[in-house]
Amino acid sequence: SNDRDRIGEAKEQLDKMYGEEEFRGVPLLVFANKQDLPNTMSAPEVADKLGLGALPKSRRWFIQATCATTGDGLHEGLDWLQNTLHGKEQD
Repeated sequence: SNDRDRIGEAKEQLDKMYGEEEFRGVPLLVFANKQDLPNTMSAPEVADKLGLGALPKSRRWFIQATCATTGDGLHEGLDWLQNTLHGKEQD
């Protein structure tokens, strides 16, 4: 979230991954990390830059603002992933 220069590269890699057969139907969890630093992109801004909103409705994805050094947001993201993998998707 803090490296604005490389967000385009991250989007390119995600786009490639979306086209791979082995990733079809696989949920996507994105951690928008380093939210404790100044000038960090917010989770909605990261989602926009990665083009997540343009993904087909069938693609399950979630973005969580996090701060890995304090653990903020990590449990929420992992809870979403666990619930999604076990068929208990939450809105």
